[in-house]
Amino acid sequence: MKPVLILEHQIPENIAYLGTWLIKNNIKFRVFNAEKDKEFPNNIEAYSALAVMGGAMSANDMLFTNKKAEILILQAMYRDIPVLGHCLGGQLMAKALGAKITVNGVPEIGWQKISYNIADPLVTEWFRDNPTDYVIHWHYDTFEIPTGAKRLATTEACSNQVFVIDKHIGMQFHIEIDQKKLDFWVTNKDENWQKAIEKYKTVQDKNEMLIGAEKYLLQHQKTADAIYSKWLSKTEYGHML
Repeated sequence: MKPVLILEHQIPENIAYLGTWLIKNNIKFRVFNAEKDKEFPNNIEAYSALAVMGGAMSANDMLFTNKKAEILILQAMYRDIPVLGHCLGGQLMAKALGAKITVNGVPEIGWQKISYNIADPLVTEWFRDNPTDYVIHWHYDTFEIPTGAKRLATTEACSNQVFVIDKHIGMQFHIEIDQKKLDFWVTNKDENWQKAIEKYKTVQDKNEMLIGAEKYLLQHQKTADAIYSKWLSKTEYGHML
């Protein structure tokens, strides 16, 4: 069986709970981390699905890794291979499909309440019956919804949170978060984060983020289970889920 391809842009933005879920379900995967000098593959043909993780850079940055990720996204979608994007990964999906990436009105960092377009049956297909009410973010930019895609969720501060197009999903949030990754996140000494905490209600500090994990992380990961299962449901791993 072909493995799942996972693209990591930076060491801190690792696969976290996605890796836990893949191992639990006995799904083969290969991780390429650009910051570890592990160059992204040139083509998608050896893989059954594609996941693109987050990163501190902008999708608009003229980086070789961004362009390689976009090429692999388009190759996968052209070949009907499911694509999953987390935060920057979702933005790169949107950009590859011709949508604009712009600075959001306010940054979103920490746990934010999310609203789903429950009238659309795709919400149940991707999130099941009891999706998490709060998702975790760390982003300053946002994506437009690509032509032909459907928006499935919004937050008060950022209207475009999820888009799906056929068997592919792009998300503005970090559904892959686990406690270990969050504990690392909150050690960040980024000056922009510290300034944003003082300026924006949509930006949480270390304590707020850790308290949020106590409240929301379990349901957050159950929703991740639903998303990841739907993402791979039409692959050769589908019968195992």
